[in-house]
Amino acid sequence: MKWTPPKLPRSAPLVLILLSVGAVAAFALVNHLVIRFNANQQALGRKLYVRGLADANSGNFNRAIEEFRAALTCEPANSHYQLSLARALRDSGDPRRLDEAESYLLTLWQRSPQDGTINLALGRVAARRGSVDDATRYYHNAIYGIWTADADLNRRKARLELIEFLLDHNGRTQAQTELVALVSTLPPDPAAHLRAAQLFEQAQDYANALAQYEQVLRIDRSNPVALAGAGAAAYQTGHYRTAQHYLQSAVTVNPQDTHSRQLLQSAEMILQADPFRRRISDVERNRRISSAFTQAEQRLTSCAQSRGINLTDNSDNNNARSAATTSPTNTQQPPTSTDLRTLQTRWLAMKPTLSRLRVPGETDLPDALMDVAFQIEQQTAQLCGQPQGLDLALLQISHSREAADQ
Repeated sequence: MKWTPPKLPRSAPLVLILLSVGAVAAFALVNHLVIRFNANQQALGRKLYVRGLADANSGNFNRAIEEFRAALTCEPANSHYQLSLARALRDSGDPRRLDEAESYLLTLWQRSPQDGTINLALGRVAARRGSVDDATRYYHNAIYGIWTADADLNRRKARLELIEFLLDHNGRTQAQTELVALVSTLPPDPAAHLRAAQLFEQAQDYANALAQYEQVLRIDRSNPVALAGAGAAAYQTGHYRTAQHYLQSAVTVNPQDTHSRQLLQSAEMILQADPFRRRISDVERNRRISSAFTQAEQRLTSCAQSRGINLTDNSDNNNARSAATTSPTNTQQPPTSTDLRTLQTRWLAMKPTLSRLRVPGETDLPDALMDVAFQIEQQTAQLCGQPQGLDLALLQISHSREAADQ
């Protein structure tokens, strides 16, 4: 008997169509619900992220951390949320959170190692730890990295942060190098050059500080901060005539600037005492040498008395007389009572030559007399501390004999 398949009811195709339509509708509904759920999660994440930013900006980092964490549960792969959470962890003031902050940032860095924002954030983490090598590496990555907006400005800010960090961690030489690189990128903005000048001054690079202060004054000739800074920097480099010029202007613009006024008085005293100053008469030069020579002996006597040293003690007289006719005593070692007696002997040996200052042939005598005076001022400063008045002026001249009149 031949088998024949059962006949489907005529309604079967319709049922299949209905089932297919139902399946499609159900899939679409599920897909819609998933999209709706994801959209709601993203909206919630954005809301939490905005709250976190507001709390972070107001300094409430603990609440910001909670909100950024919650935002990440809504959208775990969001790099903005990860970066903001890392920043909040870093800035919370809790050193125990630095490792977690670094972990988030390193994950982002592995995806985008040239990203300037991420490298800057890592540099700040290293700076919080006080790690000079790591901070320098990441700050440099930020300086030379990729920025999506305001690249030049962000690179300057990163270098400024690095410079300030180095100065706070005894990296003065490295900070000076970074400053030289910084000024080559500065716009013609007085505030930018003023900040660079102040940082050079903090790094004790007074020559470059003066150059930057002068750059400010080319744009803003009456800037009181730049005038005072230029005067102080010139004073530190031993260029007392330049210092006098700027300090006088600083006091004129701001009469309340007592520091500039004090430096001005000191610079003027130095210029008035300097026997090597150009365009002064021979009579005035000889007067200054005689005054300096006499003042040095008074300083020597006063210093010896304050230290209980008897300059007339002849126990070391043979050594002192021998030294009086040879080179000056070694200023690299702290002076002793013997050194002061040696200086006294040298001074006494040179004193009779003062009367020959006017003799035309005595061309080396002024230098010889001033060498004794300078040696006394330097060694008494080491033994008895910083002098005042004319002694301070002579001490300053001794450090920058050629530059004082510049």
